Amino acid sequence: MGLNSKIKSLIFAGCSIITIGSLAGFASSRQNEKTCEKVSINIDNEYNNYFIGDKEIVDLLTRDGERKLEGIPNKNIDLKNLEKRIEANKFVEDAEVYRGLDGNIKVQVKQNRPIARIIQANQDVYVDVEGHILPLSERYTARVIPITKSALLKPLNQEFFQDSTGQAYLSLLQFIENDEFWKAQLAQMHIDGKGKVSFLPQVGDHTIEFGKPANPEQKFKKLMIFYKEVLPVMGWDKYKRVNVEFEDQIICE
Repeated sequence: MGLNSKIKSLIFAGCSIITIGSLAGFASSRQNEKTCEKVSINIDNEYNNYFIGDKEIVDLLTRDGERKLEGIPNKNIDLKNLEKRIEANKFVEDAEVYRGLDGNIKVQVKQNRPIARIIQANQDVYVDVEGHILPLSERYTARVIPITKSALLKPLNQEFFQDSTGQAYLSLLQFIENDEFWKAQLAQMHIDGKGKVSFLPQVGDHTIEFGKPANPEQKFKKLMIFYKEVLPVMGWDKYKRVNVEFEDQIICE
């Protein structure tokens, strides 16, 4: 390619960039001149959680109705500030606020996903999939496994689930949440003073002694063997305790 051709290509590329930039600036300017006539809200209920609804989002956007968005010019609406207001709600994992081509405001909201409910003498809260603590909601009660603990164990707060010890319990809860059978079968989880886990099942009159939260996949495999091969033969009310704590062992009494 000759020098003249290179120069022509550079000039063409430069003009294209300027043209695109001008069009984008023109479109943005036209958008700013428009007035918001409607706010559309879409809340992602992927996990069938209904902690927050359209009304709550509108209240967050308008400061409880004090500053409605309808009728306000787009240039006076701070979209990032609106996103921050929504994301300040503990039940919201992520929010996106943007303008449509018609100049109206569109809101996309993703809710947090609780995976357990911590029940203590002075605390009744949810823990989400990342180990964050969420308050209860008057609007909706999540169907998740309740957790109780010994008074000897340190509080199950957000700091607990972020350290190396607490991460093992969080991984166990994540495993249960992602397994349809165990999520349905396990009615309650208890952590004793030594940090060992036990479960009460929905079906059956036995206690499941799980031990420390390490190796959940292997322990649940052993427990599944007990459910598939032992209980159908011996009966669901035959045993009072089932221990899968130790490697290569299932202890039934």
